[in-house]
Amino acid sequence: MFRVLLTGDCMGRPGRRVLEERLHDLRREREIDLVVSNIENAAAGFSITPRIAQDLFAAGVDVMTSGNHIFDKKEVLDYIVGEPRLLRPANYAPGVPGRGRWSGRVKGVTVAVINLQGRVFMPPSDDPFRCADAQLAALGSGTQVILVDMHAETTSEKMAMGRFLDGRVSVVVGTHTHVQTADEQILPGGTAYLTDLGMTGPHDGVIGMMSEQVLERFKTGLSTKFEPAEGLIRLHGLLVDVDETTGQAERVERIRIDY
Repeated sequence: MFRVLLTGDCMGRPGRRVLEERLHDLRREREIDLVVSNIENAAAGFSITPRIAQDLFAAGVDVMTSGNHIFDKKEVLDYIVGEPRLLRPANYAPGVPGRGRWSGRVKGVTVAVINLQGRVFMPPSDDPFRCADAQLAALGSGTQVILVDMHAETTSEKMAMGRFLDGRVSVVVGTHTHVQTADEQILPGGTAYLTDLGMTGPHDGVIGMMSEQVLERFKTGLSTKFEPAEGLIRLHGLLVDVDETTGQAERVERIRIDY
């Protein structure tokens, strides 16, 4: 059995802190083989920097996925080209720096991670469904465990991707909303699914940002600078046991750890 932990959007310094201080112990206690973390908000809520990426790799993250904020920090443009473990959505336009898929061998198991982004209420991108087909075709038949991060705004688009890929991949999880859903399940074809992993970071604000700043924008309509909140920190994610011979999920467990 191959055990995977997928963690929800890492928000700012609080999110990095809980990963850096808890992840090694969690990996050992739960006998986790691979950790995939969405990091598009790791640098004060917007993108990631090379130094932060190296710190998170050292903390025990194996592969990083992202979304619409990945290029908010310009220093990531060169870094992502040379770091195959840091992904941007695969359905971005041709020529965009970076990759949308990682593959490798972990403890003798061939694993792939695919990063997609939705199109409903999101910045423009290519069709994620056609892109998913193309990514699977490029992998061929030799990959034993396939994990998909669908970074999208609407629950319907994420659910549709789960059903679309059911039986063809091991896990489909949603990210982006920072609110963990309670619909963890194994779909009929054997694919583990959760509509949104949630957020690894501060939970005393508004989806990770300071409440006062968010309220000011809602009340006035004026653009205000957002900063990560402080207070209660949680690690959100999904733990999945995958049968590496069939590629099907055997067990799912939603993770919520107060720091």
